[in-house]
This record gives sequence, C-alpha cells and structure tokens, in this order.
Amino acid sequence: MKVSILVSDLSSVGAGRWGGGSVRSFLLAQSLQELNYQVEILGFIFGKKATVIPQSEISVDQFIGYNYPKFLMSASQLLKKIDGDIIYAMRPKPTTFGLALLQKSRSNQPIILDIDDWELSWYIGKKWEYKACLKQLYRDIFKSDGALRQPDHPFYLKMLEGMTKKASAITIHTKFLKDKFGGTYLPNGKDTELFNPNYYNPEKSRIFYGLSGYRILMFPGAPRPYKGVEDILLALEFLNEPDLKLVIVGGSPYDDYDAQLSAKWGRWIIKLPKYPPTEMPKIVAAAHIVVVPQRNTPAALAQFPLKLTDGMAMAKPILATRVGDIPEILGATGYLVDPESPEQIAEEIKLIFQNLDAANQRALKARERCVERYSISSMSNILECVISKL
Repeated sequence: MKVSILVSDLSSVGAGRWGGGSVRSFLLAQSLQELNYQVEILGFIFGKKATVIPQSEISVDQFIGYNYPKFLMSASQLLKKIDGDIIYAMRPKPTTFGLALLQKSRSNQPIILDIDDWELSWYIGKKWEYKACLKQLYRDIFKSDGALRQPDHPFYLKMLEGMTKKASAITIHTKFLKDKFGGTYLPNGKDTELFNPNYYNPEKSRIFYGLSGYRILMFPGAPRPYKGVEDILLALEFLNEPDLKLVIVGGSPYDDYDAQLSAKWGRWIIKLPKYPPTEMPKIVAAAHIVVVPQRNTPAALAQFPLKLTDGMAMAKPILATRVGDIPEILGATGYLVDPESPEQIAEEIKLIFQNLDAANQRALKARERCVERYSISSMSNILECVISKL
C-alpha cells in the first residue's frame, strides 16, 4: 500500500523548513512508514528557491508553482506523479485538497484531509468575504498580478473549506479544529528516540553553541507576534538579571520580525541559525527552560506547538500559556501562566530556577507523557485506525 501526501509549499518558509524533518507532513510520513506503507510527498515551490530535503526513505518531488492560468500546467505535472492508493492532502487548499478531489474524480482513490491550521484565521476568519466592483474583479482575474490568480487566494480557501465533507476521512490536531471541521484527533508526534536526553550532555551543548555561563530560556522556532515571544522578553526586563537569555533557534523566514525584536530587546536575545532536524535534540539539550508563550488568538488556537514536544521529549522544564490544547498536552508536567502576562512569566522563571532540581524531575514526567501520547508510534496507532475505516 502506498500513500501520496500532497503539500502546498515545500519551500524554506513552508514544509521544507528544517529540511522537512520536524513539520506535520513529514511526521505523518514517518508514522505511515512505521505501519509499513510506502510514502511519497509531492508539493510546490512558488517563486522561492527549492529547499534541499534529504532523500531518505521518503520520496519527495517538488514542482515549480505559478499563478493561474500557468498553475494548471504545474498541477498537471503533479497529478501525473500521484500513484498512491490513498491521497493524504495537507489542509483544505486548492493546491492540495482541490487537486486530490480532481484526482479522485478520475481514479476514485480515497482522500484523507489533514487540517493542522485554520487558513482563514490569517484573513479575519469566517467573516472574510471577497468584495469587488466589476472593474476590480476584472483586474483581479486578468492582470498578471491579479489577486485571484493566486492559487491559494482566500476566495478559493473559503470555497474548499466548504467542501471538507467530500474527504473520506479528516485528521486534525487540536480541539479547536475538531470543533470546526470534525475528524479524528491526531496530535503531533515526536521521534522520541532521536529526542532522547540520555544521548546528550546539557553543559557540553551549552559550550558547543556558545551558551555557557548563561541561564537559557529557549524558543526553538520561528517568532511571530501571536507566539508571545515579546512577553518573555518583557519578563526578562522585569527580572533584569544579565545571565538570563532567550535563545531563538532558526528565526523567522517570513518577515523582519526577528530584527524588530532585536532592535528593542537585543540585550536579552541570543540567535542561533537554522540547523538540520537531526541536530535539534543537541540544541534543545542546552536549554534550562523551553518557553511556549502562545497568545490567545485564532491562529494560536488552531496550532499544536511542536516546541512543546521538543521540550517534553528532551525532559526540559516547559513554561507555557493556558491557550488552546496546551494545558491538556502538558497535563501536570509543565508550568502554566495566563497569556500575555509578562509578570506571571517572570515569577515562574524565578520559581523554576529557585527549584531547578524539582523542575527537572517534573520534566522527566513530561518525557514519559510524550513517549506515551505524543510519539511517532502513538501517531501510527491512530492512523492505523483511520485507514482501516476507509
């Protein structure tokens, strides 16, 4: 049995980030391989440099994406390459689910639709409407840079969201998305053998990455306003202890938000570049605390922060906010504060470092919880049930 996973963006700002290894589509591929399925990933690169994704057991095919009408040529090339018995479409987008529905109409392959984000949350949500006079409509369709020439324009996203019931099965990874779309809860897993703290020495990692002598709060991801990094930095301002540092790994590939943070709070920030996914456990080992300070926004509610399972798998104390599924994911194994509460964050940072041994013992419980509930094997078990019902 073979599964074809369709991805809308395989570039360095999409699923190709981190070499592909730690994002949802690749986690699903690993889980399917554990069930002895053959897996291929097919996706587009839109106006961006192709990402070098290591060719391991997962076959990855990238296709140059264009705006309409030229996109139809790209879509045709991708459709010809699909040879899975099952199509797994990542998100209800024209470039994935739309093409999957087209392929199903020809060959009747079952479609699993995975929804790991609410696309319309970036466009004010369900209230978004396309409003244009006839003149603007003409421009949007016929001008070379017309808005409706973009394959995943919100007009088409809203249309595809209304067609999700055409999927043979739906998988989601937060309760927010389950309430909106239904489907089977399939939380993100972590390769808990790769992310195993027994293989790494924290002090050696701190020396290797130039972090020795500091107390490290680590944010191993791409900062964006809704992820609450500013609240951590405000907390560090309150504490005003020079050896406390926020380490940001990889930075933001989307905009200049990193530069904005550095301009205002540079004295508290240490930046590490993007590393291959196989090196992330060694980096996370250097942390004293992993921080996941999500803000209470629709974008945050729809997401399962992979930073959580980074920290849990590596048995690190986790300081996070009471947003979405975070409290349930952590159970009693982390430290929780209200969103957008720098004063509470500062208090918890003090508390953790005053009782670091106890915090590390709690973190060992977090690893146990991660192995049990949020591993690649636990993903495989759920996927086996989903596929058996197709």
